[in-house]
Amino acid sequence: MPARSVSTPLGPVVVTEEGGRITGLRWSLVEAADDSALLDRAEEQLTGYFAGTRTAFDLPLDFGTGFHEGVRRAMAAIPFGHTRTYGEIAAELKAPAQAVGQACAANPVPILIPCHRVLGANGLGGFSAPGGVETKVFLLRHEGAAGLLI
Repeated sequence: MPARSVSTPLGPVVVTEEGGRITGLRWSLVEAADDSALLDRAEEQLTGYFAGTRTAFDLPLDFGTGFHEGVRRAMAAIPFGHTRTYGEIAAELKAPAQAVGQACAANPVPILIPCHRVLGANGLGGFSAPGGVETKVFLLRHEGAAGLLI
């Protein structure tokens, strides 16, 4: 599976692709430098996002299937600088908020599918990336998330 390391303010991430879609983004110190037009685009777009020149990603992503696909598509629809709650997405999908939280935690493509934009009804909720909630707060502040009280 082709992979590329990308430097970010949160540390290096490795982006993977398969079948013409981005299938993963994980924090990793392991260097990867595969040559691929799609990975070139992903690196360029992530670099632009962190430089403050990009507010949306235009990449073919693996959204998964079933319930997880529904949650990931709902997350991907949240605009830059905005948030939704687990409960709002749960109501839309007619599912328990806890299941939405579990699907968010299982997101294999964080940042690109913005699980950091999903909050608890009375707080930030969790974040499964290294750094946990502090990483989520960094991303939300980077985006100037509307109404964020942190």
